[in-house]
Amino acid sequence: MNKTSKMDDPAVTMARLQALDRRYHLHPFTDPQALVQAPPFLMETAEGCYVSGQGIRLLDAMAGLGCVNIGYGRKEMVETAASAMEQLSYYHSFAAVTNPAAAALAGKLVSLMPEGLNRVFFANSGSEANETLIKLALMYWRRKGKPKKRVFITRDYSYHGSTIATSLLGGNDEMIADYGLDAHGEVARVVAPFWYRDGGDMDAETFGLHAARAIEQKIVELGADKVAAVIAEPIQGTLGAVMPPDSYWPEVERICRRHNVLLIADEVVTGLGRTGAWFAQQTYGFKADMMALAKGLSSGYFPISAAVISDEIADVVTAESAIMNHGFTTSAHPVGCAVALKNLDILERENLVDRVANDIGPYFATRLVELEKHPLVGEVRVRGLIAGIELTRNKQTREQYPVNFNLGGHVGHAAMIRGVIARPAGNAIVLCPPFIIKRGEVDYMVASMMDALNDTLALMKQQGIWP
Repeated sequence: MNKTSKMDDPAVTMARLQALDRRYHLHPFTDPQALVQAPPFLMETAEGCYVSGQGIRLLDAMAGLGCVNIGYGRKEMVETAASAMEQLSYYHSFAAVTNPAAAALAGKLVSLMPEGLNRVFFANSGSEANETLIKLALMYWRRKGKPKKRVFITRDYSYHGSTIATSLLGGNDEMIADYGLDAHGEVARVVAPFWYRDGGDMDAETFGLHAARAIEQKIVELGADKVAAVIAEPIQGTLGAVMPPDSYWPEVERICRRHNVLLIADEVVTGLGRTGAWFAQQTYGFKADMMALAKGLSSGYFPISAAVISDEIADVVTAESAIMNHGFTTSAHPVGCAVALKNLDILERENLVDRVANDIGPYFATRLVELEKHPLVGEVRVRGLIAGIELTRNKQTREQYPVNFNLGGHVGHAAMIRGVIARPAGNAIVLCPPFIIKRGEVDYMVASMMDALNDTLALMKQQGIWP
């Protein structure tokens, strides 16, 4: 009788992998000291709305990082990737070369786009897509004979990526200060349309107009001849699911048109169904000149993103007979494009965007709003299947706890203990589950969040820090 080798013991294998990871893997957005104190969590499998590792199964109310719109473990996605890899495992798209999947994906995306957004550049991440749009905006104005238009206006609480340029556009000052980055006066930040924290005594719609007009004030202050573009997420997902009042976006578009400033919509999170429309521009009633897509393009099954530009911009940047000196080794990767095509096919075939708009999205909102009854919750913001749970010290004054108290982190940890992955964002919790989430799973998620809030409040009372 053969004895099982100690090396085949799953616990031994896990410990070995964790040791390798702790020794050699530099993790993104991770405190290195956390890995000194404890080994990394080893995520091993996923299916539907659940991820599993180390014998623990968790309902992923974050769809990875707002990516896995069609859910985990789709066999047809695996089969599509395998078939594409067998046919053409890789070739570049430089020097006027393409592949069948890239050509088909470009055409499919354009068929879904708001009118006039008809040219697509493929990259690998949201950061790269936004970086591409920055460069194309600068090229556009240079070729229009206005090279001084170089300033990009962004907002508090924004997130556009982690390359040098996109970090400078963000609202997370630590991502700038930690590396000594300097925008040299070419990035200007204005107030975000975050009514709960910054609206004061104004009603939400009045504050929406106020926040939009802060952009206009900045354009006038700098001079429209210096401003290249306004870049903004329709919903600011990463730093709290900040949702603008309905008055905001139409006014921002009007301001950009009036002052001849490009409008870039960063739809990395919101694009391809998250708000209940294919694009959040349709949800909020505005139209951008440029748009970034990423997460939902392949539902996270393969790294791929897209920078989309209007016909008018494309006509200018492609008019000259000169090489566009920009691109990535894996731009328009044949496997990634095939996987993205299959993802879009699933979204359409299963009517998942309509499901977000008219079925699971409204149910998600109705159940989540119940959390506003909790003493720690100031408001619940919901559009489609993205939500922000705003945590507060005082419901009447909307006062916050100090960020270093890590209230969101405490609630997020308590939720995970109860089997639900939610994302802390300072004094907010962000949720954006897969589009296939069932009503019963929403019920479980809401009950777990309520329990997590109760656990956190009980601990605060025990430590004498409530109210």
